[in-house]
Amino acid sequence: MTSSQQGSADRLTWILGSSRSGSTWLLKMLADIPGAAAIDDPHIGHHLGTWRPISLGWAAAEQPPELTTLRAIKREKPSYFFNDRYEHVWRPALRALIEARFSAEAEEQCGRNRLATFVKEPGSQAADLLLSLFPGSNLIFLLRDGRDVVDSWIDAYQRDSWAIHEGAFAADGDGRLDLVRWQSSVWSYRTAAVTAAYEGHDPERRALVRYEELLDDPVRELHRICTVTGLDVGDTLLRRIEESHRFSELPARDRGSGREQRAARPGGWRSNLTDEECEAMERIMGPQLERAGYLTRESKRISAAA
Repeated sequence: MTSSQQGSADRLTWILGSSRSGSTWLLKMLADIPGAAAIDDPHIGHHLGTWRPISLGWAAAEQPPELTTLRAIKREKPSYFFNDRYEHVWRPALRALIEARFSAEAEEQCGRNRLATFVKEPGSQAADLLLSLFPGSNLIFLLRDGRDVVDSWIDAYQRDSWAIHEGAFAADGDGRLDLVRWQSSVWSYRTAAVTAAYEGHDPERRALVRYEELLDDPVRELHRICTVTGLDVGDTLLRRIEESHRFSELPARDRGSGREQRAARPGGWRSNLTDEECEAMERIMGPQLERAGYLTRESKRISAAA
C-alpha cells in the first residue's frame, strides 16, 4: 500500500449502528463541514453479512430463530468465497477495492481538499470485518433505543411510505407482529456486533454517540466526533450547521408519518405499538437494551418524574 493510500484510509470514518437511528441526519450535518466527504449507504455490510435465516423464519416460527450471517455459517467451507482459509488472498484485495471505490466518490465531492470521509454503513452486522480491514479508521457508534428503531421501521412498512419505493412492503395484521420480531432481532444482533467492534477498536479512534444525546445537543456531539476524526471545526460553524438541519426546519411535506424524516421524538414506541407488539419486542431486545443502558436510563427518567 502506498503512503497516499494509507493516508486516505486513516481519514476514513465509519458510522455504524442501526438503521433508523438518525444516521442520515448526522451524515448530512457532517457533510457540511469543509473538506468532509459523505458516503451514504454503500451497503457493503449487507453483501458481507447476508442474514441467516431469512426474515420469513420470523413468520414461520413460534419462537424467533437465532439470527446469524451467511459468512458465520460458511466461513470454514473450502469453497466459500470469504472463508478463513483464503483470507490472506481476499482480505487485501477487498480492502483495496473498498478503498478505491470510496476514494473515487470522495474525490468527486472534495477534490484535493478532502480531510475526512464519513461512511454511513447500514449493514453494521459486518462491523468486525470492516474494522479489521481498516484498523486505522475511525468508528462512530451511533446508538438509539431499539424500541424506537423498531417503531420507526413499522411506520416505514406502511402503504405509500418512503421505504416502499426502496423494496419494502406493506405489513398489515399478523404481518406487523412478525415484522416487529424480525426488526427486534436485527437491532439486537447489530448492536451486539458494533459493541464488540467498538470495544476492540483503538480508544483514540472511536466515539459512542447516542441518538438521544445528539438530539439534545447536536453541537456538543458533533464536536466530539470532530475531535476523534481530527477535524478542527469551531462551535460557531457547528452551530450554524445544526441550525440548518433542524427537524423543525424541514418542509411539512418532507416530515411526519410515512416520511424518511419522521418524528425526532424518543419514546414514541409507547403510543405507536400495541401491547402485544411491545411484549414481543422487549422479549427479544430486553437483554441487549439492558446492556446498552436503556432500561437503566428509562428507570432513572421514571424516578425523576415521580
